[in-house]
Order: sequence, then structure tokens, then C-alpha cells
Amino acid sequence: MATHEIESVLAAAEERVGRGESLAGTGFRRVVREVKKSPDLAERYGERIARIDDAAFRRWPWLIIPIVPGTVLAVVALLGGLGLVAWSYRLVESGREAMAILSFFAGFGMLVASTHGLGHLVVGRLLGIRFTSWYVASPTKPQPGVKIEYASYLRSTRTKRAWMHAAGAIVTKIVPFALIGAARAAGLPDWVTWALVGIGLVMILSDVFFSTKSSDWSRVLRELRA
Repeated sequence: MATHEIESVLAAAEERVGRGESLAGTGFRRVVREVKKSPDLAERYGERIARIDDAAFRRWPWLIIPIVPGTVLAVVALLGGLGLVAWSYRLVESGREAMAILSFFAGFGMLVASTHGLGHLVVGRLLGIRFTSWYVASPTKPQPGVKIEYASYLRSTRTKRAWMHAAGAIVTKIVPFALIGAARAAGLPDWVTWALVGIGLVMILSDVFFSTKSSDWSRVLRELRA
């Protein structure tokens, strides 16, 4: 793709987002694919592409939180989830099994919700990819996500980008299996263990059949095939 074509597409994209419109049909994503292939192009156009991407991003999420307070909230949710799992031990000891199960699964839900974005964030930062904010897409899709700072993303390598995308999915799938030992140690009923196994397998199958087409694993495959 010639330089003048890139300039033309980016100018059209800037005009479009400046009017609060979608980037659809501008060729912006085609330019992004080209820039990913060339460190020189990534260095030259990274910041400009990042500004356009950020402007387009801010049009659609239901909620956006800056990266620092968002990360603090995610860590608090992580610690709260661990606390609820730990509290289930005490509840079992005091004979309140139903409350213990409720506490355990509430903690499990908080761990799944918080570790996904934190997985992307921690691995991405270790690999040199930065992030700008946390977001919730809509009230019907409450799973929090973390927004990539696109200039650092473009200047990274395809392998690093793939690992960053994979990290959230991997850590989330580990959670139900990691909690099996906690459920057994707490003395929760056997069906809780089997529920964790079932949930973990459903999550894995969901990734195989859906995420490879439209979510984290589709992005991993996209980077590895680039």
C-alpha cells in the first residue's frame, strides 16, 4: 500500500471521527493491517492511528474508566473474590453450608470478571503494550474490558500481540479449575467440584466454537497468520 494511499485513508478517517461517525468504509482497518507489517510505518503512523482509534472507540462503550482507577477497581474485585472464597471456609465451619456455597460462587464470579482484563493488562505491559482505559460495552455485556493504546500495539511484534490477546482468555479458563482445590478444602459438597469442572469445560468449548471467530482467540489467530 503506497504512502499516499495511507495518507488519504487516514485523512478520511480523521474527518469521519471528527464528525462523530463510524470508520466503516474508510479503509482504516486495511491501513492498520499494512502498518502492522512494517516497523517503519508503525513508527511513522502509530500515534496518528492511535488518535483515530481512540476517537472511534469513545463513541460506543456504555462506561469508560481511566486506566489507573479502573485497574484499582479490578484489583479490588480480585481481592474481594478471593475474600468471598475464603469466607466460604468459615461459613462451612459454622454450619451455614448454603451461605458458603453462595459466597464461593459469588467469589468465583468476581474472579472470572476481574482476571480477564487483568490478564491482558499484566501480560501486555510486560511485553511493552500500553493501555488507556477500562470499559464496559453495555449493561447486557458487563464483562469489563481494557482498551489498548494503539501506537504501542502497532510497534510491538505479532507474537507479543498474540500473547497479549491470549492472556485474558487463558487466565479466565484457569480460574474454575484452580478453585477445585479450594472447594474441596472448604468441605463444600461434591456437586460444587463437578459444577466447576462443567463450567470450565463449557468456557473452553465456548472459546473453541465462538472466540476463535469473534473474540480473543480470533485476534490471536489473526496475529499469528499475519
